[in-house]
Amino acid sequence: MFRLTEYMHQLVTPTPVRPRRGAAEVRPVVIWNLTRRCNLKCRHCYTVSANVDFPGELTHAQAMATLDDLGDFGIPALILSGGEPLDRRDLFEIAHAARDKVRMLALSTNGTQIHGETADRVAEVGFDYVGISIDGIGKTNDWFRGVDGAFADALRGVRECKKRGIKVGLRFTLTRDNATQLPDLLQLCDDEGVDKFYLSHLVYAGRGDKNRGEDAVHAHTRAALDALIDRAWVAAADSAPLDIVTGNNDADAVYLLRWAERHFTPDRVAHLHAHLEAWGGNSSGLGVANIDTLGRVHPDTYWSDYTVGNVKTARFSDLWTGDDPMLAQLRRRPRPLKGRCGACAHQSVCGGNTRIRALQLTGDPWAEDPACYLDDEEIGVRDAGDRLAVTPFRGKRHDPAHRFH
Repeated sequence: MFRLTEYMHQLVTPTPVRPRRGAAEVRPVVIWNLTRRCNLKCRHCYTVSANVDFPGELTHAQAMATLDDLGDFGIPALILSGGEPLDRRDLFEIAHAARDKVRMLALSTNGTQIHGETADRVAEVGFDYVGISIDGIGKTNDWFRGVDGAFADALRGVRECKKRGIKVGLRFTLTRDNATQLPDLLQLCDDEGVDKFYLSHLVYAGRGDKNRGEDAVHAHTRAALDALIDRAWVAAADSAPLDIVTGNNDADAVYLLRWAERHFTPDRVAHLHAHLEAWGGNSSGLGVANIDTLGRVHPDTYWSDYTVGNVKTARFSDLWTGDDPMLAQLRRRPRPLKGRCGACAHQSVCGGNTRIRALQLTGDPWAEDPACYLDDEEIGVRDAGDRLAVTPFRGKRHDPAHRFH
């Protein structure tokens, strides 16, 4: 996850850079897919969920034992996801137990069931954050989600969370079919008092792999980042409340760095660069881990075809600190990257981006990421070709130059 607003603040009110920790010191954020059951049929679902019971999911006892191990291991954050996690019968028992074991507890949901008693129970858990997925306004979202009325129900979920004082965010997966609705979704955040906006780049996994032809063309991706950077600058300069983050394309950090080079003094750019290097870009297999519905452990949620082990037969902590060869490679800095990624001058910032896309397209996890939207010149590769044309978003642009002192 790339915390755009957080790093934009470093250009306004710089803070000391925290040293990058070694791999042995890092405990991962764990995204736990508690169930594959879901009441929606999203086109980009990475778990290929459906509204049926799937065999082999962790029992309550197995889930609680895993939770005990995660707490003892000292993971910093736990994200309860699905499918639709609210469709798991013991979700609230797991969540209440988790609340005492991790510093940060989040719920990743489609939001359509958060109302009435269910909304009250979500509030009682004390989640630090509830992320609700919305992929467009009205019928656009319903088409992506595969169910008529999904937008209205999700928006109701947002309002029910806000009514109960729960920090809530919208999560939006960018494709060429909904890219033009990004400004409308940002406006929706303002209108509803949403706390966070998360733009997810499409990852080729599950139904997302089958529908990768809908991935945003590079010009749309750049235009989306321009819009988010504009908004993040306003948020940082004016202390506006909306927190903007992106995910699944760590080239976003390099794009912000190049933007800063055009608007800020070299010392401020160097400070931002140092913070971005300390972050290090893609963290699959190091700072993020996944436990799927069957108990299998993966380097992240999109690596479903690669399993480190299973919490049914081994502790997560032992699996994560063992000698798995793929985890060892993912934790290398620099990684053994090839193609444009191998030649990129910004590997220390991007970390090689999301390796699963390269794996899905080429069979090689170290090949160049096809979703890197930066041209050769921007990433420091010699003999750069023509720069990409950018289709601008509608709306007012914000030049930071006259506001920064």
